[in-house]
Amino acid sequence: MCGIAAISANKEALPFLLQGLEKLEYRGYDSAGITTIEGNHLFTKKAKGRLQNLKDLLKDENVLGHVGIGHTRWATHGIPSNLNSHPHTNNDETISLVHNGIIENYRELKEILILQGYQFHSETDSEVVVHMMDYYYKKEKDLQKALERVITRIEGSYALCIVSTIEPDKVFIAKKDSPLVIGKTADASVAASDIPAILDYTKDVYFLEDYEIAILNKGNVSFFDQYGNPIEKEITTIPYDNEAAQKGGYDTFMLKEIHEQPYAIAETLRGRVEGTDRIVLPELDAIHDKFKTFNKAYFVACGTAYHACLSGANILERLT
Repeated sequence: MCGIAAISANKEALPFLLQGLEKLEYRGYDSAGITTIEGNHLFTKKAKGRLQNLKDLLKDENVLGHVGIGHTRWATHGIPSNLNSHPHTNNDETISLVHNGIIENYRELKEILILQGYQFHSETDSEVVVHMMDYYYKKEKDLQKALERVITRIEGSYALCIVSTIEPDKVFIAKKDSPLVIGKTADASVAASDIPAILDYTKDVYFLEDYEIAILNKGNVSFFDQYGNPIEKEITTIPYDNEAAQKGGYDTFMLKEIHEQPYAIAETLRGRVEGTDRIVLPELDAIHDKFKTFNKAYFVACGTAYHACLSGANILERLT
C-alpha cells in the first residue's frame, strides 16, 4: 500500500511531506519521492529504497516551495527503481503527480498517448495519468476540467494528488477506491492517504468519497463532484492521538493487520485478474518458457509467514 502526502501552505512544504511519509512507512514501500513548486518550475527528487535515502538526497538542497506532493511506492507495475518511483511528470515538466491504486486500462491508454507523441520513461501505470492530464489540459486550458476528463477515462482504483506550475498555489486531488483524508489549518491545507500523516497539524479532517475532487489552496479547500459542481463536506474531528491513529482504532497492530487482510489481498490482486479465469503477471513473461523445466518450488519464510508457506505448499501440490 503506497503512501501519499500533499500540502499547499504559507510556509515550506518539505517538512510536512517528509514527516507525512515517515508516518506512512508502516504501509510498506520500496522507494520515495517528492515534488515541490519552486517559482515557475518543478523540483523533484526520488530515491529507491528507504525514506532515509531520499532525506540524504535532500539534506544539501534548499527546498523553499510552499506547495508539494510526496509518495512512498510499493511496486506493482515496473520494478523498484528511481525511474519508476513517484512523482511522475509530463514531458514539459509542468505537471507532477502521485498515485495510489492501479489503473486497469493503462495499456490501452498508453498506446493512444504514444500515437499522440507522448514519451514514457517508466514502466508504471501511473505515468499514463500525468500524460493524460497534459493531453486534456491542452484541450481544456483548465486543470480542474482536465482532471474531470481524466477520471472519466481511467478504470481501476486511484488516489491522485497533482501539482502544476500552471496553477502553482494549488494541489488537485481525486479518488476512487483508494483512501484520502484532507485537513485544514489557518495557513495550510494538507492531504494524505491515512490520518497519522496529518494529525500533528490538525485533528479536523474531511474524508473524500469516490469520484469526488478537492482543490487545496493554502488555508482553503474546495470540493466538487466529478462533473465540477461544488459540494459541501462535513468536518470530522479525530478523537485520538497519533499513536492510536497508526493502529487504526484497534488495540494492537496485530489486530489491525488481521482486519486489514481482505483489503490488502484485494489491493494486491487489483489489475492482476481479468474476468474470472485469467491472471495477468507480465513480470513473468521473460521466464515463461522456463516453467516447463521446473520440478521443484521453494517457499522461504519465518514466523507466521512460515505457516502460510506450509498451507501454500499444500495447495500447490494439490493443484499440480
